Amino acid sequence: MDDVENWKTDLEEERHQKDGFMLRHPESPFVSSRVPFHDLRYFPPDPAFRVMAHLDRLATPTEAYLRTNRDGSAVMRYLGDLHFRIAGSDLALRLYHAGEGVGTSVFVPFRDVTSGRDSYGPGRYLILELNESDDYEVDFNRAFNPYCAYSDDFECAFPPAENDLSVPIRAGEKVWAPDQNPATPSSIMIEAVKRFRAARQLPSQPKSSPRRVRSTGAGTARGSRSRRTARRPRRASVRGPGSSRSRRRARSSARSTGRSGRSRTKAR
Repeated sequence: MDDVENWKTDLEEERHQKDGFMLRHPESPFVSSRVPFHDLRYFPPDPAFRVMAHLDRLATPTEAYLRTNRDGSAVMRYLGDLHFRIAGSDLALRLYHAGEGVGTSVFVPFRDVTSGRDSYGPGRYLILELNESDDYEVDFNRAFNPYCAYSDDFECAFPPAENDLSVPIRAGEKVWAPDQNPATPSSIMIEAVKRFRAARQLPSQPKSSPRRVRSTGAGTARGSRSRRTARRPRRASVRGPGSSRSRRRARSSARSTGRSGRSRTKAR
């Protein structure tokens, strides 16, 4: 019982610290993009969404390409599948490493039954630290939104279809702006194209028109996609509280209260 209460206290403190970071820090998407801030929204803490998972690693990690909100691709290394149970259901999520600069941090993007309703439609993220045992505590109460949930200035990777969970995950961060919540990853692209056309004051072109309006770079700050993104996949870092620098700041409070760090080993 004391363990649960301590866990709740730590979780609430982390959320409070994250609100402070988002409100004031120059790396916050709200500060850098000048988006008016209000406190982030969360499901109530629920220990039922703290589960043990085992990683079945691939013999050799493979390169994977995750679609982004700018109609590009984020290049990741697919390491294997996390297997776990929630509410009697056997579930699995693909686990990725985002490349140089993130150390042993690994990335788990996912969608669930709440996506597009109570939670951000294109998906949420979890961050874990690789260990040698391949056994993990996966705490969905710490699931968070990518930065593109708050501002179109940021590029973020969408979960693959394999990471669509068939159960509701009523834990972690909720959608920040319920009246601006894309239902799916495709919805965010459609809405971005509409905004781009509206900004350019260009009507939709009929299919039979000889002059085709090419809408490139949906979701970028300037409404145009760089040639680099158009031609080949990019190695994009995972932006948001899960990035290495942001996580160090967001978890500083937890470390100062004596939370033990997870063991770090290099990805095989």
